[in-house]
Amino acid sequence: MADERLVEDYHRTTAGDRHLPEHIEVWDETLRDGEQMPGVHFSPEEKLRIAEALSDAGVSVLNAGIPVVSTEEARAVSLLAGAGLRAKVLAAGRTVATDVDAIIRSGARYAAIFVAASDVHLRYKLKMTQEAVLEASVRSVRQAKAAGLHVAFVTEDTTRAPFDFVERLYRAVLAEGADRLVIADTVGVMTPLTFRWYLREFARRVQPRDWSVHCHNDFGLAVANTLTALEEGVTSPQVCVNGLGERAGNASLEEVVMGLEVLYGVHTGMATEKLYGLSQLVEEIAGVPLPPNKALVGYNSFSHEAGIHTHGILQHTLTYEPLQPAMLGRERQMILGKHTGKAALVEKLKERHANPSDELLAQLLLRLKQAGESHGKEEIRRFLEEYRRIYARPGISDEEFWGLVDELGIRTERT
Repeated sequence: MADERLVEDYHRTTAGDRHLPEHIEVWDETLRDGEQMPGVHFSPEEKLRIAEALSDAGVSVLNAGIPVVSTEEARAVSLLAGAGLRAKVLAAGRTVATDVDAIIRSGARYAAIFVAASDVHLRYKLKMTQEAVLEASVRSVRQAKAAGLHVAFVTEDTTRAPFDFVERLYRAVLAEGADRLVIADTVGVMTPLTFRWYLREFARRVQPRDWSVHCHNDFGLAVANTLTALEEGVTSPQVCVNGLGERAGNASLEEVVMGLEVLYGVHTGMATEKLYGLSQLVEEIAGVPLPPNKALVGYNSFSHEAGIHTHGILQHTLTYEPLQPAMLGRERQMILGKHTGKAALVEKLKERHANPSDELLAQLLLRLKQAGESHGKEEIRRFLEEYRRIYARPGISDEEFWGLVDELGIRTERT
């Protein structure tokens, strides 16, 4: 039907301004940047469970972590590197020799070497000059390449760094053999139109062979910016399952993948029917509940209660669903409540072959609406209180912290 092609036709009219790569490598950061979300931590064995699910779903590259961080983190990276996964296992480190050594010892054959690039990071965090950053970057890439590693070079806060410095830095590491260049919108300040200009300028100045973007969601634009980058020829989008990550999180794996598959008609190589199971696994292990209205994997994403919507869905699912839930390994739900209409009620009654008179149907619908409106909210309020108590201050509580201080005999004075 013509109506069913409206979105497809609309996207086709704008296709001439896109430069989508022939091959896309989905790069997952759940086990590294996702784990940096406050309150989230994965044991090596938990990382392996998630990594196996990521690999099984078709992720091309997964960042196992930063092995120099701790003995357990190093064990986790080595565990994943030796697990025989189809996905490429990558380890990350700073532009410091000990970090690169830790990556080499981990057994991972893919490395992401990162350094900050913006003036605010160099002045207040690294306390380094641009020249010192450039020299450290060149040394680290050279060290990793000498060990036979595939090297992705990443700058933190790329989009807020002086463009001339960005150009010099990336050209220098390319000359040392860096295989992939990564642009990071670390605090999510790009908008799609601005990012399009930025990426075109970067491509003109640096001429990357293979490039990636790492977008944060501080303004809710991580997925939109990531899709914009792919339109500009970026080959490897960095994503996190359920959008986990620092602060407001990262570009959501499921949203980027399904955006490509459904809106762009681009085959990502992902087994999309496994995405919901992957999402639930990460929700369980990370301990971060999904918002009910989270796109695609939220519990309400394919649920319908309003009479107008349920009537439309019963006639044709495309009326209120842009894709079939089975594509994500999900099922549609018809919710009965205050907003339920007659059509959904009739459909529900068919489950037991009930065919009441119009008068009884009207009475049943009235009772149903009254029951929906009378449901108390105390259970929800109790849940929200507990949720806020846990997530307003994740991690170690003040009581636990000062208890550790006392155990070690550290002298303190109360203010």
